[in-house]
Amino acid sequence: MGENAATKNHHHHHQVFDISIDVLPQKGSKCFDDDNRLKRTGSVWTASAHIITAVIGSGVLSLAWAIAQLGWIAGPAVMFMFSFVSYYTSSLLADCYRAGDPVSGKRNYTYMEAVRSILGGAKVKACGFIQYLNLFGIAIGYTIAASISMMAIKRSNCFHESGGKNPCHMSSYPYMIMFGVTEILFSQIPDFDQIWWLSIVAAVMSFTYSSIGLGLGIAKVAATGSFRGSLTGISIGSTVTQTQKIWRSFQALGDIAFAYSFSVILIEIQDTIKSPPSEAKTMKKATMLSVTVTTLFYMLCGCMGYAAFGDLAPGNLLTGFGFYNPFWLLDIANAAIVIHLVGAYQVYCQPIFAFVEQRASQRWPESGFITKEIAIPIPGFRRINLNLFRLVWRTMFVILTTIISMLLPFFNDVVGILGALGFWPLTVYFPVEMYIAQKKIPKWSTRWICLQMLSLACLVISIAAAAGSIAGVMLDLKAYKSFKTSY
Repeated sequence: MGENAATKNHHHHHQVFDISIDVLPQKGSKCFDDDNRLKRTGSVWTASAHIITAVIGSGVLSLAWAIAQLGWIAGPAVMFMFSFVSYYTSSLLADCYRAGDPVSGKRNYTYMEAVRSILGGAKVKACGFIQYLNLFGIAIGYTIAASISMMAIKRSNCFHESGGKNPCHMSSYPYMIMFGVTEILFSQIPDFDQIWWLSIVAAVMSFTYSSIGLGLGIAKVAATGSFRGSLTGISIGSTVTQTQKIWRSFQALGDIAFAYSFSVILIEIQDTIKSPPSEAKTMKKATMLSVTVTTLFYMLCGCMGYAAFGDLAPGNLLTGFGFYNPFWLLDIANAAIVIHLVGAYQVYCQPIFAFVEQRASQRWPESGFITKEIAIPIPGFRRINLNLFRLVWRTMFVILTTIISMLLPFFNDVVGILGALGFWPLTVYFPVEMYIAQKKIPKWSTRWICLQMLSLACLVISIAAAAGSIAGVMLDLKAYKSFKTSY
């Protein structure tokens, strides 16, 4: 999907408590957890909302295309396989939130901290580099995706106002800037604990546009009276060459694999959960609920989209239903995508924000600019805490992601490569290795061999998906013109 809220905020702007709490009874305190930090309030529902917000991205709309490449047999089978792998490795990772004892062991507030306390060595830096590069890439991809949906609303209205005579070319830059300004405002929410409401709104929006895509697919199948598609997917010869079929199948594997990838922020989400029961138990329930819901939606949207369009399934399901018809319904769907991406951007960026702020407060603990919280009273509301370093650094971060998005309008495909490189290490390798170390599973035992085989199989899929994504970027580069502004 860093360092969580807990690490960051509780580290510097609750320092006053760190001094006094040592003299208080630490167990059973009504205000503080066992690590002297403010009581966590997260539940199965808030954790599920965070996961669904992270997982059901606008990528759900490309699943019809992915199933079209693989066909009626392999498409759903691959989807089920990835849902199982994702749930299983997430359960392993949930057990790594506490080192040693799952109820009273030392907490690992972030993914990177879990790797440091259980595996250590060079693996910590490798994990941090891959995780933050992935999150940074996703922030850029979401900026581009949001601008495309905003432009789609504007173009459909322009098209209908002109009666179809105006081609409605426009620049994506103003929309990327609008999205960036919105994210600057929301990025001032201090930490993960406080964006639960944004995640719930985003999760509702993801169901809204997925449902519209699904409904339009069902309507198209009903209108034509037939299910399109074939058992083996897109046909060689009439539509694609043998080589294209292979690359596209690899890319489809990647699309489906990364549609389930939320391990990158799992520990950070788990650090918002209250206990008892143990955080791992609650997290496993939230993961099971989220993966079940997302798999159901993925199946419905992907399969109905393929049934509606067959070999001609579009990369974005919402663009396939005629030219902006029914345009008002597609406008609602695109607006829901934008609102969802506003929340998803925050869910993915909070670990980066927290990591930088925690490091800064450790390095310069005496700096008022970095550690001082300024209380600003708002009439009718509770006061808000403003931190100048947080304001400046997060604003600069959002501006940087927006500028890169404007320079690389095809960056979504590059994000596919980042996702391919991040899927195996973050979703499979590190959870498996940490679980083996934590549970002291003997080398060459049956369980050890099975876990290593799972890791190896996912590595092969990751390499294939990366190859497919690189082939897609090569095609984009051939057609790319620098500073192209209108679409």
